Amino acid sequence: MPEPWYEDDRFWTLLEPQLFDELRKKSAAEEAAQTARLLKLEPPAQILDLCCGPGRHSVELAKLGYRVTGVDRTARYLERAKAHAAANGVTVEFVQDDMRAFLRPAGFDGAINMFTSFGYFEEVDEDRQVLRNLQESLRPGGRLVMDMAGKEVLARIYTPRHWVELPDESLVLFDREVTPGWGAVRNRWIYMTGAGRTEFNFTHRIYSAAELAASLEGAGFVVEGTYGGLDARPYDRSAERLVAVARVK
Repeated sequence: MPEPWYEDDRFWTLLEPQLFDELRKKSAAEEAAQTARLLKLEPPAQILDLCCGPGRHSVELAKLGYRVTGVDRTARYLERAKAHAAANGVTVEFVQDDMRAFLRPAGFDGAINMFTSFGYFEEVDEDRQVLRNLQESLRPGGRLVMDMAGKEVLARIYTPRHWVELPDESLVLFDREVTPGWGAVRNRWIYMTGAGRTEFNFTHRIYSAAELAASLEGAGFVVEGTYGGLDARPYDRSAERLVAVARVK
């Protein structure tokens, strides 16, 4: 069987400049502060950053005084995260693990899952397992904040294809197609340099606000709200993101 796209380290390496550009790095401090307000936690509460990537939110939360554990499957990103934490003089626990497997019973006061780091897997039951793990990893009353590109937002801004030029003069071409019923997006991303091209094909499951809330409730959470951004704006036709806040009973 071919390796799943999310297990392909070439994807995360080649597209790192696009996924984590300077704008996203600069926005991390404000996003971390907004997320902390949604969690309703005071330092030094313990926070899980599931799918932490290169640690941009983990480090900013640690700078605010929280005790943070960042979990990701990509070793390259975790090495960058450790260096980022050291450069900022903070201590963060970084763990290499699959989001479907990581579980630390009642180990955290709050958890975050940011930047559309959900819906990767072939089976919807795998998404449900991630949510169950999060629910079990939180203490009673602990909150989860999830941030993603919601189905309603994607439908409004949907573009079948576009391209981006990266700082090193390479190009990334994005070609996408919605599956019947808007259950997922089939993606073809082509990374082009002077040395040639690399193509990635993958399908990413997408959620509406109602679908995400139902999945969270099915995992044992109480959904406190769905919002159009980390600033808790309404999830309406002007929403920029889908942000869900859910609490363990």
